[in-house]
Amino acid sequence: MQKPKIVVFTGAGVSAESGIATFRDSNGLWHNHKIEDVASPQGWARNPQLVLDFYNQRRRDVESAQPNAAHKAIAKLERAFDVCVVTQNIDDLHERGGSSHVVHLHGEIIKARSCVDEADIYSIGYADIKLGDTSTTGHQLRPYIVWFGEAVPLYEEAEDIIAQADKILVIGTSLCVFPAAYLLQSARAEAEKVLVGPAMEQVPRGYQYIADTAVGAVPLLVAQWLGK
Repeated sequence: MQKPKIVVFTGAGVSAESGIATFRDSNGLWHNHKIEDVASPQGWARNPQLVLDFYNQRRRDVESAQPNAAHKAIAKLERAFDVCVVTQNIDDLHERGGSSHVVHLHGEIIKARSCVDEADIYSIGYADIKLGDTSTTGHQLRPYIVWFGEAVPLYEEAEDIIAQADKILVIGTSLCVFPAAYLLQSARAEAEKVLVGPAMEQVPRGYQYIADTAVGAVPLLVAQWLGK
């Protein structure tokens, strides 16, 4: 028998409880840097060393962080469901928490790409990227991150996955980052939909809202869905 399909759509809130800060916590500054300086093609063109230093530190932060109870609970859903995690996060905590199918909309901190060819991608683990590190075609490597103003290459894949879901669980996202926030419009009307997050100003129509943190709500919800 085919397993029901679940899409878990996650944002920064699921990783914040593992100690990974978000730029939306501090008036548009991300670790005391202006977003446009470290997360845009223009910032890269002005000062690539600054950008590399910034993401090298973020990579160290991710390496030292650990999956929390929400990450681990999401992975447990695979016991009974066909699960895909669609995440706006660039960390690897979902994978380390046990999830086997993760779509990273905004890139992955543990990968690098050619600054010329967005499809020329390399797994680097938690190593630094330095000026002079090049792709096999001789182009400088940059973080494999989708910066502001760049296209989201996995958008259509994620859209198709969400359109097929029987259940949708949204965790830790303000639904304010576009175009990713539009993805939920692809969901079928009859799909069961749950949104977990503290102090949401507006809840999309058709969603059950749980006003709690990821760690506070997700393990309990997963246990309920698994019938325990």
